[in-house]
Amino acid sequence: MIFNFDFSDSESPQQEEVQNTLMQYLRQQHPEILSNIAQSASPEIKQIISQNVQGLVGMLPSGDFNVKVTTDRENLAHLLASAMMTGYFLSQVEKRMDLEESFSVDN
Repeated sequence: MIFNFDFSDSESPQQEEVQNTLMQYLRQQHPEILSNIAQSASPEIKQIISQNVQGLVGMLPSGDFNVKVTTDRENLAHLLASAMMTGYFLSQVEKRMDLEESFSVDN
C-alpha cells in the first residue's frame, strides 16, 4: 500500500497557503515505511474500519444491486482522512486493551 498524495492538489488556494507539516513529513517518508505502518493494523482494526466506511458510504448486497458511489476528490480525501484517524484511534485503544489485559493477568 502506497499513500497517494495527489488528493491534496484539489485543496483551495487558501488551504495551500497554510503549510501542512504532517503532509510534508509524509512526503519525506520512504514508501516502505508507510507500507509497514499500514500493514501493522490488526485484522480486528481493519474489520472495524471496513464496517465504518461501508456504513458511511452505504452498503447494499452487490449480488442484488448494481451499486455505484460517486464523489469528488475533496470528499473522498475527507473519507480517507476519517478512516485513517479511526485507524489510529483504534490502534491506541487496542494497545490500551492489551496493557489492561496484561496487568489483570499479573494480579
